Amino acid sequence: MPVFTYREAIRHALAEELERDANVVIMGEEVAQFNGAYKVTEGLLAKFGDKRVVDTPITEAGFIGAGIGASMLGVRPVMELMFWSFYSVAFDQILNNAANVRYMSGGQISCPIVIRGPANGGTNVGATHSHTPENVLANHPGVKVVVPSTAADAKGLLKSAIRDNDPVFFLENTLLYGEKGEVPEGEHIVPLGVADIKRTGKDLTIVTYGRSVLHSLKAAEILEKEHGASVEIVDLRTIRPLDIDTVLKSVAKTHRVLIVEEQKPFASVGTQLSYMIQREAFDELDAPIHRLATVDAPAIYSPPVEVEQLPNAQRVLKAALEVLA
Repeated sequence: MPVFTYREAIRHALAEELERDANVVIMGEEVAQFNGAYKVTEGLLAKFGDKRVVDTPITEAGFIGAGIGASMLGVRPVMELMFWSFYSVAFDQILNNAANVRYMSGGQISCPIVIRGPANGGTNVGATHSHTPENVLANHPGVKVVVPSTAADAKGLLKSAIRDNDPVFFLENTLLYGEKGEVPEGEHIVPLGVADIKRTGKDLTIVTYGRSVLHSLKAAEILEKEHGASVEIVDLRTIRPLDIDTVLKSVAKTHRVLIVEEQKPFASVGTQLSYMIQREAFDELDAPIHRLATVDAPAIYSPPVEVEQLPNAQRVLKAALEVLA
């Protein structure tokens, strides 16, 4: 299989869907002439023209609102946020209108939009540019929330997201853009709402998603080599809809659970997961559910301190050993 970076995989997904469906358009700040703030859309303007790849004013409320309106008339906009932190500027458009239009119209009007861009800490850009809002987004019925960890998943999930008739919020990690991975040739689709077992094991289940998958895999290798522990890693891939069945099957096998996420701990995705696991699989647990999240403070600007604020392999290792004790 060919090897692509995470960034290239997303770009290929966008190009293939622009080619496949004339209703797909890309909108956002600097996505066209500047090739995107993170160069994800590089080359797409030259190939598809300025009617399909559209530079917008620097106003998230404006261009997100315009995209939502266009989607109700049959366009399928893929809108890039330079940082997902800026979703709050368009909160009304995204979560009051887009999330509810199908319900409020009695199923007569769909809103087939994708909003994508980086949502993560670790790049030392401060507290106002480092949010991970998947929990806030997933709290709203009517939307889908995707957080891919690999190049192959990024491509396959984005293609599914673009074809979906509901609003899909696609959260990428800036630090993953350069990560390389094999991507299947040809038409590669990953369905929304299906988790993936990234590593099989029998002693501990780590449930995670996004860049935390990479940290968890590194920790799992150390656990096996130095402690003889066999760790299974469940990559959620999609936060909503959530594939709880795959999680529960893994818990029934290992009987111990660690949830790893780059969220603040209060009212996070891990909070919901913990409830669902204990509600459905309490008798399978041989130890309390453990959670590892970002330290509960605004994103710290200092590079060495922010590394320790976020999940990392050593923090995952330490938490895993506590569960296994």
